[in-house]
Amino acid sequence: MSHDYHKAAAEILEALGGAGNIEQAAHCVTRLRLTLRDQSLVSTARLAEVELVKGSFLTAGVFQVVIGPGEVEKVYAGLRQLTGLSAASIGEVKSQGAAKGNAMQRLVRVFSDVFMPILPAIIVAGLLMGINNLLGAEGMFIEGKTLLQAYPNLEGLWQLINMMANTAFVFLPALVGWSAAKRFGGSEILGIVLGLLLVHPDLLNAWNYGKAVAGLDGASIPYFDIFGLIQIEKVGYQGQILPILLAAWVMSQIEIWLRARVPNAIQLLVVPITTIVITGFLALALIGPVTRHLGILITEGMVHLFELAPVLGGLIFGTLYAPLVITGMHHMFIAVDLQLIAGNGGTFIWPMIVMSNVAQGSAALAVFYSTRNVRERSMASASAVSAYFGITEPAMFGINLRYKFPFYAALCGSALGCVFLSLSKVKAAAIGVGGLPGFISIIPQQIPLFMVGMLIALVVPFVLTYALSRRIILPGYRVA
Repeated sequence: MSHDYHKAAAEILEALGGAGNIEQAAHCVTRLRLTLRDQSLVSTARLAEVELVKGSFLTAGVFQVVIGPGEVEKVYAGLRQLTGLSAASIGEVKSQGAAKGNAMQRLVRVFSDVFMPILPAIIVAGLLMGINNLLGAEGMFIEGKTLLQAYPNLEGLWQLINMMANTAFVFLPALVGWSAAKRFGGSEILGIVLGLLLVHPDLLNAWNYGKAVAGLDGASIPYFDIFGLIQIEKVGYQGQILPILLAAWVMSQIEIWLRARVPNAIQLLVVPITTIVITGFLALALIGPVTRHLGILITEGMVHLFELAPVLGGLIFGTLYAPLVITGMHHMFIAVDLQLIAGNGGTFIWPMIVMSNVAQGSAALAVFYSTRNVRERSMASASAVSAYFGITEPAMFGINLRYKFPFYAALCGSALGCVFLSLSKVKAAAIGVGGLPGFISIIPQQIPLFMVGMLIALVVPFVLTYALSRRIILPGYRVA
C-alpha cells in the first residue's frame, strides 16, 4: 500500500499545534522525536486518526510519535519540508528536553545516546558470531561431528567469518570511545584513540587476565614501572564497556576544560596531547582497574540472582521489559549484555529480550485474525512482522496498548517464556536480531531449549488475545 507521506506529515503537524509549536525534530528507527513549546496544544485524538501514526507519548520532555521503520524517515522529511526545521540528532532533541527529566532518565539517555549509533556494528558482529558458532558446533547438523570436520574446505570460510565477527567486540572500546566522546562533547577522534589504547596489542589480552591472576601455566600480570614508585597493570579491556565509558567522560571533561583556557594559536599542539596523556594514565592506572572489578561484581551479581531464583528473575524480567521499552529505559540492557558476554562467556538477558519482542508480535497477530476492521488488520499485520524482527514499538503503541488486553497477554507469554529460559540457563554468545532469527546468536547446544521458549512466547499471547477478543468489545474493534 502506498502512502502520501507529505499529507501524513501535514496532518501530524496540525495535530501537534502547528509549525510554531515545534522547537526541534529528529527520528530514530520507528519514532519521530520532538521538543514542543507548548504540550497543551497537542491533540492526541487527532494524532490517532492519522493513518500512519501508531501511537504517541511524552517522556523526559520529548514528545514521541510512533510511525514504524522505513516510513518514519519519509514522514520526517515531509515534516522538515513543511516546517523549515534543520535536521537534528536524537541527542540534540533529548538535550533540549533533558531539564524535564529526573536523574534516572538522564542516566538512561546517556546509555541510549552512546549505544544506539554503534548498535548496527554490534548486531552484525553477533549474527556473524552466531553463524560461526553453528559451523563449529559438534552434533548440530551431523551426529558426532562439526560441519568443519565433515567438510574441511569450510575451514577458510570459518576463519574469515570468525575474524569479521570478533572485530567489533575486540575493538568495542574504540566504538564506544567514539560515540561516548561525541555524547559528552569531546573530540570523537580522541575518543577512538583512547579506546584503541585500552586494547593495544602490548597490553595483556583481557580474556587471558583470569589465567594470569590465577597463575595458570606460569602466567603473571605484567606491569609498567613508573620511576619505581607506581606500578600499572599492562592489561587490556577488550569487549568491556565500563572502563571506556567512564574514561571517555573524563577525557571529554579534561578536553573541554583545556579548550576554554588554552589560547587558540596553540590549542592543536597542547590540547590533544595533554588530554590523551592525562586520560590514558588515569584510564590504565585507576579507571580501568576500578571499573573492571565493578563490572565483575555486576556480572556475578546478575548471575547469582538468576541462579538463586531463576523463576523470580525470569518472571520479573519477562513482565517488565516491555514497559521499560515504553519509557526508553531498555537501552541500558545493552551494556549489561555486553558486560555479561565479556565476563561470563554469554548473556542470559538477550534471549529473554527476544521472548518479549516475539510475544508482542503474537498479540498483534491475534488482533489481525480477530478484527474485521480493514485499517486495524493492516496495522496489526505490519506491526506483528516488525515485532517478529525485533522492532516492537508499532505493535505496542499501534495495537496492543490501545486495546490493553493484547498487551497484558503479551506480558504473560513473555514472562512464561523467560521463566523457561531462566530455568534452562539458556545463553546467547552475542547480541543479534531480537526476534525470530534470534536463534542464530544462541549457544548452539542450547538452541533447542531456546526454540521451546520462543514457542511459548509465540503461542500464549496469541491464544490469550484471540480468546479475550471474543469477550471484550472495544469502540472501533469488531471481532469476526
